[in-house]
Amino acid sequence: MRLAWLGFLAALTASPAAAQDVDCANAEVQMELTFCAEQDWLAADADLNAAYGVARKLMQSIDADLEASQRGAADYLRDGQRAWVTFRDATCAAEGYTMHGGSAEPMVIYVCRARLTEQRTADLEAMAEEY
Repeated sequence: MRLAWLGFLAALTASPAAAQDVDCANAEVQMELTFCAEQDWLAADADLNAAYGVARKLMQSIDADLEASQRGAADYLRDGQRAWVTFRDATCAAEGYTMHGGSAEPMVIYVCRARLTEQRTADLEAMAEEY
């Protein structure tokens, strides 16, 4: 089962044209559904990285106005983000167990990662708007 999945990923990596042939609006077979779920997660991750960059600059500007001994906003944000990534990955791996060993397991994990990543992005955007 996993070998078939790895073969599909290798085919997509080896042939960008094959990936372009997947119509995510009309995906039907499991490999297409999983590919599309991964694309959704990658897009959500790109949005997260942009929101994190804005929040990090904000925390750095807060730190810049403080005495050296009082600084830490950017470090706490970084540490929180690292902890959040660990949380997200573990939570989604657990959620994937609803389809453990099946061909849908990676799709469930990608859907979970996209959902949690979108929530985290909204949290970071709200943080930046509040300050």
